[in-house]
Amino acid sequence: MIKILTVIGARPQFIKAAVVSRALRGQGPDVREFILHTGQHYDANMSDVFFDELDIPRPDRHLGIGGGTHGQNTGRMIEAIEAVLMAEQPDWVLVYGDTDSTLAGALAAVKLHIPVAHVEAGLRSFNRRMPEEINRILTDQVADLLFTPTASAVANLRAEGIAAERIRPVGDVMYDAALFYAERAMARSTILDRLGVMPGQYVLATVHRAENTDDPERLRAILRGLMAVARERSVVCPLHPRTRGAIERLGMLDEIGRALILCEPLGYLDMVMLERQAAVIATDSGGVQKEAFFYQVPCVVFRQETEWVELVEIGAAQLVGAEAERIQSAILLNPPEAEAGEASVAIFGEGESGQKIATALRQG
Repeated sequence: MIKILTVIGARPQFIKAAVVSRALRGQGPDVREFILHTGQHYDANMSDVFFDELDIPRPDRHLGIGGGTHGQNTGRMIEAIEAVLMAEQPDWVLVYGDTDSTLAGALAAVKLHIPVAHVEAGLRSFNRRMPEEINRILTDQVADLLFTPTASAVANLRAEGIAAERIRPVGDVMYDAALFYAERAMARSTILDRLGVMPGQYVLATVHRAENTDDPERLRAILRGLMAVARERSVVCPLHPRTRGAIERLGMLDEIGRALILCEPLGYLDMVMLERQAAVIATDSGGVQKEAFFYQVPCVVFRQETEWVELVEIGAAQLVGAEAERIQSAILLNPPEAEAGEASVAIFGEGESGQKIATALRQG
């Protein structure tokens, strides 16, 4: 019997875990997964709905840790995860991405000499002001197996001195998810009717990264750019709780509520539907950048750099930072190219990443 303890806590991790959990269940009865939810995303719209839609087994433990600073959350998570690890004695701890939950799970495990596997290893923005960048670097340094999504991720790890035998190029589990859930979204989602928008006639915008929400000038500029766009085309904006709070502190919530179509955080299937049918996607999310590419929708990125450098290099994504005029121009006048075609397979794998990860964990 092989026991794998999966640590998740944020909505992008739920999507990735859905792919790998399904593959682990296909490995047979001698592979058991124990799912530990830290509670980093504790809002029902950002957590519970994902388990329902994606057919993820309900967590075996829910720690309920969220809402604090990065240091508070990470410290509390390490303490609580350590107790679960000591009780469960797993053969592997599996972590995803770059959140506080990722780092806490990896550190708790390595201190107990439990092997760590990191899905989506090797990504780098080369901006150490981002909390996510620190989480990635530290997790990769302590992990025993590094499952990389792209060739550039492999190159980053090798440049940092990571031994080749620890690196496993498997492709991107988000591409697996895009292939698996796209038709389900088309069949089940009614989000376009609920919001009153037509396919190809709106811009989908998301803002959630701390570098944008915690900097009043950056956030104000992004909102001004989107409001300028909204004078010519509908802009749909699901609001992350952090973003809503930041906009309220700016005193701009009523103003943007009149200009943009605002909604609460969405489930995965509704978000996929909005992404697939948008004319342009504007975001600071790494996952949304990739999904825009998978669904062949132009993507404008509210950042100065991105972990998904391949998308910029091939012209599928355009970096515009937080400048209102550049945002308006990129969305309305000069959107990036959107054709993915065979490039998805070349860059992100063949849609078999989850199976490769599950097999590697079973084989040890």
